[in-house]
Amino acid sequence: MFENLSTSSITALFPALNYTLPYLGEVNLAKPLTALILFLGLTLIFWFVRMVLLIRIKIIAKKTSNNFDDALIGLVEGIRGWFYTIVALFVALQVFNLNEVPDKIFTGIFLFAVVWQSIEIATTLIKHFTTNFLEKDEDGDGQIDPNSAMASDLVTLISRILLWSLGILFVLSNLGIEVTSLIAGLGIGGLAIAFALQGVLGDLFASFSLYFDKPFRIGDFIVIGSDAGNVEKIGIKTTRIRTLQGEELVISNTELTTARVQNFKKMAERRIVTEFGITYETKQELVREVPGIVSRIFADLEGGRLDRVHFTTFADSALVFEVVYYVQSSDYTQYLNIQQNFNFDLMKRFSEVGIEFAYPTQTLYTKSIS
Repeated sequence: MFENLSTSSITALFPALNYTLPYLGEVNLAKPLTALILFLGLTLIFWFVRMVLLIRIKIIAKKTSNNFDDALIGLVEGIRGWFYTIVALFVALQVFNLNEVPDKIFTGIFLFAVVWQSIEIATTLIKHFTTNFLEKDEDGDGQIDPNSAMASDLVTLISRILLWSLGILFVLSNLGIEVTSLIAGLGIGGLAIAFALQGVLGDLFASFSLYFDKPFRIGDFIVIGSDAGNVEKIGIKTTRIRTLQGEELVISNTELTTARVQNFKKMAERRIVTEFGITYETKQELVREVPGIVSRIFADLEGGRLDRVHFTTFADSALVFEVVYYVQSSDYTQYLNIQQNFNFDLMKRFSEVGIEFAYPTQTLYTKSIS
């Protein structure tokens, strides 16, 4: 890569450095000395530039509120010391006219080090941006959605795989290896793998769809067909739900993207419609008092808000009232607690005023004919 590297300007600084060494005979030490100066000089320059960059970035980071500066600090600090050594050594070795095999070996090591470090830098930046743009507290509860963290890790993993694939092809190409047939083979193999794993890939892309569309989050109570439960995990292939019976329900992500899902966590409040009946023997003035009794119950019932109460139907064996109210919570247990307290209070107040609940009855009138 550095065939045109000129060392005359450095070697000219030294007088003739021909020495006779045991077993080696007469040796010119100008090139080894030039290589040593290049190696040490570049190593010192790399570390000096690293130190200056870190100082400058840290000064700027103290004046800004974003965390991108912190990512840059981690990026510079993440460059390994051996990377500086390999780069400096490779440049120093260009002074010598190496044979083809050693030259390819050192070139391969150098290219692999560059690719490895470049991928680490790119991955750090990708991780920073995915963390900031994907891992968000969207509902303001102070907690990052675990599904967002999973999506961020998945994007980083896929990016790393793609970068390493391109990096390896880059190294092989620069070493003189023909990669055209390799790319074609990878393309055919990729199609075969895609057909073989189309179910898995379908679930993988469905997991991305679930993240970006966000029909539900971990912790939400959802209903899918005849099944209901709390979402415990949204994975790459499946989503796991803890049902009301206690067992774990595993559903493929592809099925979830095509099914009708009811998400009760999204409810700000729950609307309830209920009915009760009183007997036909109830006096008319007491029947008129029923809406007021129900209204007073909800005035004292914490967490419930009455919408309306009406005498709706003359049923076969009861005078039917319909009550519509709202539970100011999406929690199912809270709804049951309020429903239960309403029933208890209704029974108590009806008993106090002498109103009886109706139950299915049938009265037979007989007439005798003489």
